[in-house]
Amino acid sequence: MSLRLPLGLLSAASALALGFAFPAAAQDAQTVQRAAAVRDAALKENVALDYVTRLTTRFGPRPAGSRSEQEASAWAADYLKDLGFRNVRIESFPLVGWDRGEESATIVGPRPQRIVAAALGHSPATPAGGVEADVVRFDSLEALMAAPDGSLSGQIAYVDAGQMVRMQDGSGYGVLSRIRSAGPAEAMKRGAVAFVMRSAGTDEHRMPHTGTTRYVEGRPTLPAFALSAPDADQISRMVEGGETVRLRLSSTARTYETTSQNVIADLPGRSRPDEVIVLGSHMDSWDLGTGAIDDAAGGGITIAAAKTIMESGRRPARTIRVVLYGSEEVSQPTNTGNGGGAYVRGIGAAVSDHIVAGESDFGADRVYALRLPPGGAGTEFQRAATRVLGPIGVLASAEPELHGGVDIGPLAEVGVPVFTLAQDGTRYFDLHHTADDTLDKIDPAQLTQNVAAWAGLIWLIADSDVNFRTLRTAATPAR
Repeated sequence: MSLRLPLGLLSAASALALGFAFPAAAQDAQTVQRAAAVRDAALKENVALDYVTRLTTRFGPRPAGSRSEQEASAWAADYLKDLGFRNVRIESFPLVGWDRGEESATIVGPRPQRIVAAALGHSPATPAGGVEADVVRFDSLEALMAAPDGSLSGQIAYVDAGQMVRMQDGSGYGVLSRIRSAGPAEAMKRGAVAFVMRSAGTDEHRMPHTGTTRYVEGRPTLPAFALSAPDADQISRMVEGGETVRLRLSSTARTYETTSQNVIADLPGRSRPDEVIVLGSHMDSWDLGTGAIDDAAGGGITIAAAKTIMESGRRPARTIRVVLYGSEEVSQPTNTGNGGGAYVRGIGAAVSDHIVAGESDFGADRVYALRLPPGGAGTEFQRAATRVLGPIGVLASAEPELHGGVDIGPLAEVGVPVFTLAQDGTRYFDLHHTADDTLDKIDPAQLTQNVAAWAGLIWLIADSDVNFRTLRTAATPAR
C-alpha cells in the first residue's frame, strides 16, 4: 500500500525515504476499502472462538514444558495446516520445568484456621511436613528491603502492599509483580524461612493469583506463596490488631529438565515474501485455570486475523507469520527458557527482514487504541489505520509502542519495530493467573472485535510499503 500526504509537506524523494510511496488517490482509497472489507469479514468469523474452545477443552492448563503444552503445540501445528497456513513448523528449546505438586497454608496461631494460597512458580518445596513460623508484615517491597540482614531469621516475611489498582491499561500490575519477582530473594537475604504476599490481582475472590518468581545466581530462593485477597486482609487485620500470627506452609513443588517449543506458521507474501510481519501470542499457561484469557485468546485472535486475510481473495505483498510462543510464563533459570528469545536466536540474521511485530496477550476484551512504533503518530499511515479501525471503536494513540510484550520483547531489543492494539484490561486482573481463567470468561463479541482490529491493521501493513524503521529514524532528533 502507498499513502499520500498533503501537497507541500514532503518531496517525493523525502517521502520515499520515510518508507512511503504515493499512488493516485483512487488507489489509496481502494487500499483502505480493501482493509475495511477484511475488517468486516473478520466480524463474521468463528475461528478464534473455535481455537480457544478446542485448546482449553482438549488440553486444559498448559504449564511451560509440560506434556500438556507439548501435545497442545503439536495439535496447533496440525490445526494451522488444516486452515491453509504454509511452512508450519515446531521449534523446540530446552527448559527447566516446574510442577506445583500439593500445597497448603494454615494459620496455626493465635487460633487455627485454613487460608487459601498458591505457590509462586519456580519456588522450591518446603521441607517435608512444611515450615511453621511467625509472620513479619511489610507494607511494600521497599520496606522489606530496608530490613537489616538477618532480621527475619526463622520467620516468614509477608508483604501486603494493598489491593491492585484497577486500570483499563493494567498499569497497576507492575507494582505488585515486582514484589512477586524480587520478594523471595530479598526475604532470603534477611534470613526468612518462607515468603508470602498478597496476590497481584484486582478481585476480592478467595482465589490466589500465581506467577513466576526469580532465581538468584541460577538457583531457587525460598518457598513462596501468594494469598487470596480475603486471606491477605485477614492476616493484616490480625497483625494490625497486635496479634502474633503464626503460619504453617507446605509445598511439594519440583523442577525437572524438559523442552518447550514455538509453533510457527506463515501466510507467504505475494511479491515480497522475505519481508515478515510477526503476530505473536503464547501457548503455555499457568496450571490453576485453563489459560483461556492468558493466552489461548491471543492465539485465537492472531490466527483468525491471518486466516481472514488468507480468505480475502488477495494475498498481501508481505509475509504474515503467526507464532505461538512457548514458555512465556517461565523465563528462567537460563536464557534458553523463553520462547521469544529462542525465536530470535533461531532466525539469526533474517531478523533484519522483520518489518514489524505485534502481540496479543491481554485477554479477550475489546481493543480500544492503536499504538504504532516511534514515528508512526501523525503519519498518513496512522490516518489510514484510523479510517479502518475507528468504526469498530479503536482510536489512534500518540503514545509510541517501544516494548510490545514478553514474547516479542526480544525482537524489539534487536531493533524490530513493534505495535500494540491495546485491549480493555479493566477486568483482566480479576482472572489473571487464577483458577478462574476459563473459557466462560470470554465474551465472543469482544473476541471477534479483536480479530477485526488485527485483520484490518495487518492488511494495511502487509500490502504496503510502510517502513517503520525509517519512520523511527526520521522521528529521532539529530544530536
